[in-house]
Amino acid sequence: MKVCYFIQSHKDPEQICRLVQVIKKSSPDSHVLINHDFSSSYLNLTTLNNLSGIDVIKRKTPARRGNSSILEIYLNAINWLFKHDFDFDWLICLSGQDYPTQPISEIEDFLSKTTYDGFIRYHDLLSEESDWNQKNIKRFFAQYICLPESTSWLLKKYSERIEHSTPLIVKWRYSLIGMETKTPFTNEFRCYRGWYWNTLSKACVKYLIDYLRKNPEILRYYRRTLGPEESLIQTVLVNSERFNLCNDNKRYVDYPRELNGCAKVLTAEDYSKITTGDFHFARKFDTKQDSKILDMLDAKVLNNFVRIDQGSLAHI
Repeated sequence: MKVCYFIQSHKDPEQICRLVQVIKKSSPDSHVLINHDFSSSYLNLTTLNNLSGIDVIKRKTPARRGNSSILEIYLNAINWLFKHDFDFDWLICLSGQDYPTQPISEIEDFLSKTTYDGFIRYHDLLSEESDWNQKNIKRFFAQYICLPESTSWLLKKYSERIEHSTPLIVKWRYSLIGMETKTPFTNEFRCYRGWYWNTLSKACVKYLIDYLRKNPEILRYYRRTLGPEESLIQTVLVNSERFNLCNDNKRYVDYPRELNGCAKVLTAEDYSKITTGDFHFARKFDTKQDSKILDMLDAKVLNNFVRIDQGSLAHI
């Protein structure tokens, strides 16, 4: 069995190299594919020259929250894998601020034995159990245009007036203006929503990309929604009814209310919560704020490895 770890990143090159190093030293036969925004920071992988199976897709434009850029990065990575005919059984989608919370060997052993085809969080947006209100539902039931980010303050100032006097929907945090329109959703093709970060079998990944090629109107529609990476993948896979999907992406993340939708930076104080649950990875980490937590995770994750300096690991 072979796992491909896809890492989407834009900053903290040293931390990205540390993540790659932990993966490759623990799983030499795995493949690591990185999509990095070189316009934000330069990713120098020379410290990893002794490791094979690492490829980088160089991006020169930042991903922007709210629009389709994050989704496009993921779909481009899938297309890249199939174009280069890479052999993999599972694709694990990570950010540059993710880190494993248990040994990679245990994660891969789990995937080799599971009866599930994918691990991804999802729920029916219109079900009675959904905790989304009508305003949030419009994220995927409207079409948006993206304005320059500099207009954010202006949209915030006049958002109530615009929405009161027009049919427009204002999402000032993302500089988006939208309008409700006809959707592709029906009782047979329901809209699902969940977290972007996931672990999918090759069968799921191939079905997703083939479906979008055969149904380009679905991708066109989603490209004009708000944060499509949090719905398109779930909607296509769940509606297919072909896969045994676990409604759990095996990730730990903390979204405190006071951060208004942003993930909390995890520290050493979070160690027990991160490592005692049924998680494979956690996010987000920032070594500039707290590097001790990654040292603590290394002691658990690396199992039969020991860190001997800043840039290398040795087997013991």
